[in-house]
Amino acid sequence: MTTLITGIGLIGTAFAKLALDRGEQVVFVDSEPREDYLRQKLGDASFDVVRCDVRDLPALISAMQTREVETVVHTAGLIGGRVADPLYTGLQVNILGTMNVCEAVRLTGVKRMVHVSTFGVYDRTQMSEKPITESFPLGGTGAYPASKVANELNVNVYADTYGFELIILRPANVYGVGHFWAGSGGGENMQRLVGAGVRGEKLQMAPIRDFEYIYSKDIGRAVDLAATVPMPEQRAFNVGNGEITTFAELVEAAKTAMPSLEVEVPETDGAPAGIRSPMDLSASKRYLGWEPQYSLVVGLVDYAEDFRASLGL
Repeated sequence: MTTLITGIGLIGTAFAKLALDRGEQVVFVDSEPREDYLRQKLGDASFDVVRCDVRDLPALISAMQTREVETVVHTAGLIGGRVADPLYTGLQVNILGTMNVCEAVRLTGVKRMVHVSTFGVYDRTQMSEKPITESFPLGGTGAYPASKVANELNVNVYADTYGFELIILRPANVYGVGHFWAGSGGGENMQRLVGAGVRGEKLQMAPIRDFEYIYSKDIGRAVDLAATVPMPEQRAFNVGNGEITTFAELVEAAKTAMPSLEVEVPETDGAPAGIRSPMDLSASKRYLGWEPQYSLVVGLVDYAEDFRASLGL
């Protein structure tokens, strides 16, 4: 069985390690393959890499067809402010790229597509005193959430029209050893914290907004289940840790995980407005058999170990 992964990043490599460990054939598609990062994450495992932009439909079709791909995990795309810099290119990569993946899935007869979305699709302007379920209204402002909402609508229409299996995952802010080329500001801030802790450096860091987090190894396991479980009764699933973490709580967790860490917070008017309601994870547990295994502190301890290894320490 062969699985094609679009994008060489935190989520794709975390899933690929599990797929490779159970004997899956894995092929990565990426416009700028980072062989050093792949080897850092996957070691000497055997996998295939195709240099291909998701905006190139013929290349996607060829990659899927020649390798007889049965499952596609779509993670490729730009994140945060990169989507709007410039906007036309960002929307092309995220929306047209996703449509191309769907069309290639259709044309090559791929059985299942796992689409990695984001918790950013939820319309946070609507009040919620309870954890947010998958039926909460979609929306939000900004190029990134707009592109991800559009993608969810499009992948659903494709699956409804052409009958392939589809599972959508909505991860919280993912953290783990990465390169952050795609624009994950949250992930990059976490790596700044971990990097300073590992090196024993004092870090100057302005407050960041409240977030829900998920460790890369937890999301990797969620993707693995989404790719392999019998098709569930619903398509979309939240994957997070079920908690909102303030900046102060994040710094405290990082200091617990890395006691040598020093964080200096400059005087500001406070952290930007953050999200208030965590995601409800009950559907993921019920239908995928998934729940997070890493608390924030445990995840940061493991992250620090991986980061040390990446530096050869």
